[in-house]
Amino acid sequence: MSDERSSGFTRRDLVRGTLVGAVAAGIGTKVRAATDERIGPEAAPLELKVNGAVHKISVEPRVTLADALRDRIGLTGTKVVCGRGACGACTVLLDGAAACSCLTLAHEVAGKEIVTIEGLAADGRLSPIQQAFIEADALQCGYCTSGMILSCKLLLDHNPKPNRQQIREAVAGNLCRCGTYPHVFDAVERAAGIKKAAVSEPLMLAGLSTAGLTLSDDPRVDAATREALEAEEA
Repeated sequence: MSDERSSGFTRRDLVRGTLVGAVAAGIGTKVRAATDERIGPEAAPLELKVNGAVHKISVEPRVTLADALRDRIGLTGTKVVCGRGACGACTVLLDGAAACSCLTLAHEVAGKEIVTIEGLAADGRLSPIQQAFIEADALQCGYCTSGMILSCKLLLDHNPKPNRQQIREAVAGNLCRCGTYPHVFDAVERAAGIKKAAVSEPLMLAGLSTAGLTLSDDPRVDAATREALEAEEA
């Protein structure tokens, strides 16, 4: 007893401290339980705002945004290639920022503004960057194209006149196995107004006007194809 008094700490203090700690822990547990809203493991209702429209679906908490977009909502423009965020093919825009939808859970983005490749066109017309990709022949197999275009759109939204190095950095996370990067750079420059449409350059060199242009006027079209076109026109 003398040792306890000399140290200033007794068994009674120990018991009292243990009881206070237990009560505090119990209160903390109750508070967390009251605010803890868990989802799953079964399917749970979810609202996703995609391209300005609200979609009400029901998915398990394990479902990724890419799968929800493709399989539940039917927006198959978002591609899944590597499934681990390494290629950028599944890129979408979340509240104005690029994100890999194959690594993002659908329930994580409830309430956020989601933009996919389908959301760029309006009134039946392609967006400038989509049109530029066609003019610059900036796609081959097409698997990377959706994510690549969204990355380029994000760049142009923040930098309307990017230089070549800035374009390279913007698509650094988008892997093109076909190697069409030079055409992608060209497409961004066309969309930014830095370059003219692809078809105008050879025609200008040939001294032809782009007004009323047909394929038979294009000097790049071989003679046999031109004759076939002329026969159809006749």
